[in-house]
Amino acid sequence: MLDDRKLEVLRAIVEDYVSTNEPVGSKSLVDRHRLGVSPATIRNDMAALEDEGYIAQPHTSAGRVPTDKGYRLFVDRLSSVKPLSTAERRAIETFLRGAVDLDDVVHRTVRLLSQLTHQVAVVQYPSLSRSSVRHIEFVRMPDTRVLVVLITDTGRVEQRLVDLPGALSEDALADLRARFIATVGGRHLSEAASLLGDLPDTLSPEERPNAVAILSTVLETLVDHPEERVVLAGTANLARTSALDFPGTIRPVLEALEEQVVLLRLFGEVTDAQTIRVSIGGENVHEGLQTTSVVSAGYGVAHTALGGLGVLGPTRMDYPGTMGAVRAVARYVGQILAEG
Repeated sequence: MLDDRKLEVLRAIVEDYVSTNEPVGSKSLVDRHRLGVSPATIRNDMAALEDEGYIAQPHTSAGRVPTDKGYRLFVDRLSSVKPLSTAERRAIETFLRGAVDLDDVVHRTVRLLSQLTHQVAVVQYPSLSRSSVRHIEFVRMPDTRVLVVLITDTGRVEQRLVDLPGALSEDALADLRARFIATVGGRHLSEAASLLGDLPDTLSPEERPNAVAILSTVLETLVDHPEERVVLAGTANLARTSALDFPGTIRPVLEALEEQVVLLRLFGEVTDAQTIRVSIGGENVHEGLQTTSVVSAGYGVAHTALGGLGVLGPTRMDYPGTMGAVRAVARYVGQILAEG
C-alpha cells in the first residue's frame, strides 16, 4: 500500500497529465502543487511509484505518465465525483425534458453526454427484457394482414406486420386485443411467454389460427429475440487525442465502436441504476478498447436498470468530472422515463 504522500503525488501527476497532455516532471509538481516536501523527496516518491507500476516514462520524455494501474488507484481513491453546478443541472434537466418521445430522449441524451465530457458517448435504448407492456394495438391492414404495435412503459414502440391464415373481423380483432391486454398489460415482457402460452386454448377453433399467428410474432420478435440498440455520438472527439493516448493507431478503437455487440456488452449489461462503473485500459475485454477507459451507469427506476449509458475515451480523461456527468445524466433520464 502507498502512504498518503505518495498517493498525493500520484493524484497530482494524474491531474497534471490530464490537463496538460504532457508527461509530468518533478519540477512541474513542485511549481504547481503545495506538496510540503522537497524536490528530492518528490523525485524519490516518483521513483517508488514507477517501481510499483503506477507511473511510467515514455521514451520521448523525461517526465512520467500514469499507467492503467495508476489510473485505477486514482479512481478507487476518489473521495467523491465532481459535482455539477446548479446551472449545469438545470440545463441538463431543461434539455432532456424538451424531448417529445423516447427516440428524442435517447438522441438528446447521447449528444448531451458527448458535449459535457468531450468524449464518445453511448446510450442504450431501454431493454425490452426489462420493460413492461403499457399498451398493445392491433391494426387491420389490406388483405389478411395485421399490424401489431406494442408500447412499453419506457415509451419504446415496436411494430410488426403479421400475415394471418384467414380473415378476421374488426370485432374479433378488438376482442383479441382486449384478451392480450388483459393478460400482459403492466407485466414485464420477460413474463409474456408464460402468460400468453395458454391464450389460444381459451379461444374457439375458428379464432385460434389467427390468434396463434399474432402470438407467435409477438413472442418471437419481442421476447425471444429482443432487438437491443445503442446510439453513439462524439466520435470526432477522438481526433483531439495525442499520440500518447493511442500508441500506434486509433483504428482498433474506431473498429470496436462500429460493432453493436461490443457496445451492448460495455453499456448494456447493467443491473443497477445507481452504480457508476469505470473500466480502465487492459480491464476492457475487447482488445481494440484496451487503450481506452469506459465510464458507464445504468438508468432506470429506483435500483432497477432499464438500460445503460456512458462515455468512452482515452485513459487520460477527467475521471471525477466524467463520472459526475454520467451519474447526473443517468439520474435525469431515469426520472423522465419514470414520469412518462
